[in-house]
Parts: sequence; C-alpha cells; structure tokens
Amino acid sequence: MKRLLWIDISKGLAILFVAYFHFFRTYFQYGVLPPPDWSNLAADALTILRVAWFKVSGLGFHAVGVFIILSGWTLMQSTMRRVESGPLAWGGWYRARFLRLYPMYWVAHLVYLVSPFVARLEPVDDRIILSLLGLRFIDIQMNFMYLNAAWWYFAMLIQFYLIFSLLFWTARRLGPWLFLLIACAAGFFARYVLLVLWPQNGLWVLGGFAICRLPEFALGMSLAMWHARAPARVEWFLLRGPGFVVGLILYPAALQLYHGLYEYIFCDFATGACCMLEIVSIAGFISLFQAPAKLFGLVGLYSYGLYLTHQPYVIWLGLRIREVPIWAFLLICIPTLTVLSAWGMLLEKGTNTLVNKLVSARKPVHA
Repeated sequence: MKRLLWIDISKGLAILFVAYFHFFRTYFQYGVLPPPDWSNLAADALTILRVAWFKVSGLGFHAVGVFIILSGWTLMQSTMRRVESGPLAWGGWYRARFLRLYPMYWVAHLVYLVSPFVARLEPVDDRIILSLLGLRFIDIQMNFMYLNAAWWYFAMLIQFYLIFSLLFWTARRLGPWLFLLIACAAGFFARYVLLVLWPQNGLWVLGGFAICRLPEFALGMSLAMWHARAPARVEWFLLRGPGFVVGLILYPAALQLYHGLYEYIFCDFATGACCMLEIVSIAGFISLFQAPAKLFGLVGLYSYGLYLTHQPYVIWLGLRIREVPIWAFLLICIPTLTVLSAWGMLLEKGTNTLVNKLVSARKPVHA
C-alpha cells in the first residue's frame, strides 16, 4: 500500500504537539501570564506574543482529536485497498491489528516500570492487570488515567477496532455523507445521554465509551472515501490553503463550545476537526521540502511509540525546570522532543521487528 507522506507528516506534527502540550502543562501548571497592555501595543509587543504563545500552547490536547480522525482515515484507506485486491478475511485483519497494537503497548508498560527519569505519580498495584489488558474503562475513575494518563487513548482505540468491521460495512453501503451523518448522530446522542440525561464521569465522554468520539473517527473514514474518489480535489482543499483558512475562521467558534453543557456535546468534534485542518495544511507546506518532510514523516510513521512513552518523561523533566525562564524552557523543548522521538521510534521499530520474527517463526513451512 502506498503511504501518503503528508498524512505521516500530519501524525508527526500532531504527536509532537501533544508531547509539547504535556511538557508545557507541567512546566507552566498554575502559571498566569500578565495581560497585555492593549493601549500601548508597540511597548508591550513581547507580552502580546507571550499571551499568544500561551493560548496556542494550551490547545495542544486538540491534537488528540486529530489522531482520532487520521486513525479513521488510515484504517479505512488500508482496508479499502485490501478489499479491492480480493476478499477480506476479518479474522486475519483483527489478528494483524491487535499484534500491531498490544505488543508495543506492553513494551510501554515495561519501559515505564524500569526507566529512570519518569514521573511515577501512582503506586504499581493490581490495577496494572486491567491496564495491560487495555480495559482501563473498568472502574473508570480509578483505572482510566492510571500510571500513564496518555494510555487512555489505547482503551478507546481497541473499542474502535472491535467495531470497525461494522463501521466499514456501513460506510461502504451508505456512502461517506450518510455514514458520517448517522455516526455523528450516534456520537452526539451518546454524549447527550452521558452529559445531560444521565450525567457520568467525564472520562466516559473523553473516550472511555468510544462511541462518544465516533464523530471524529467517522470523519476520518469519510475523508478516506472522498479521497479515494477524488484525491486531487481533497488534497487541494486540505493541503493548498483553503482548509487552513476554513479551520482558522471556525476555530474561535469551536472554542466557544466549551462554555455550556449542551454546547460541549459538539466540542470535541469541532475542535478536533479545526485542529486537523490546521495541522494537515502545515503538513502540506512541509511536504514541499524534502528534508523536513522526511524527518516529520518518520516521526509520524512511528508516532504510536512516542505517544505511548512520552508523558512520564516530560512530566518528570517539567517538574524540575519550573524555575527556568520561558526562553530556556523553549530551548529545552527541542532536544527533549528529539530524544523522545528517537526513543519512541527505536522501541516501536524494535518491537515490530521482534513480533514479525516470532510470527514468521510460528508459520508452518510447506514443502
């Protein structure tokens, strides 16, 4: 299957934004920047830039929504191409997907347990069994963010994988528009129930119940179908500027959805879609330059390993540099994210290689 470089670049940008956000959040926790002096813009330009940086940095968690959208896209794209080449054996599909997900997830647990320089904010106890199984939504308040908060994403992802055959069949039968409409209706209704009719722990809406994030995942699936039909048109919109402008215009409206309970039903979908338009547009620009495109594409190709391992490291370091000035924090970010990207890449590539060797060794040899 031919990979789309700009999607890998988008994943690379998204995971770096998430890792940076966790680093920033730890370093600047409870910090408040002074408000700019709007009456003297020239004299207070530095403060205005600092406020803008603070606001944009605070949106880093929206990149998780970008991951959900791009996960739906890449999963739909790869599965459609497999179907085009012949009948799809769903048993083999599920086996391959879970071999891709679980081993690296288990390695991330091992790395957390044995690595120095990681923040250990909770004791290792019997909850680690549910964590290793990926069933972090059981007793969700105690388990969903256990040990490494970023691992909640895995618990959501395996739910999407389990129902993907149904989603795939529905999308192919109904077409992208009707499928997206129905998926959004189901997701928004689930959020309405858990937020308004029967209020529950907010972790269910975050991803503990994956249907609450189905609108983003279905948007990615629909985008893959539209791209398969008209790749030039979709890439022109996403990569050449129009998508960036649309996202920039709609982003302030999406942020207003945080200000009410009913509005919040649509908030994650809106902010994730707007962030996706911005990140993919930037990826389109980066793809014009060979060296940066290769670098960010490589980070995106192994973004799963970085996602699973980065947070305890950046929390550990962030807690120790809170006293340094902002400029020093920004300088520290670059080598930190570089090292973590290389570490995540090494772990994921090594894990995949080992798993492939073990699976190949177990296959029967036919004469």
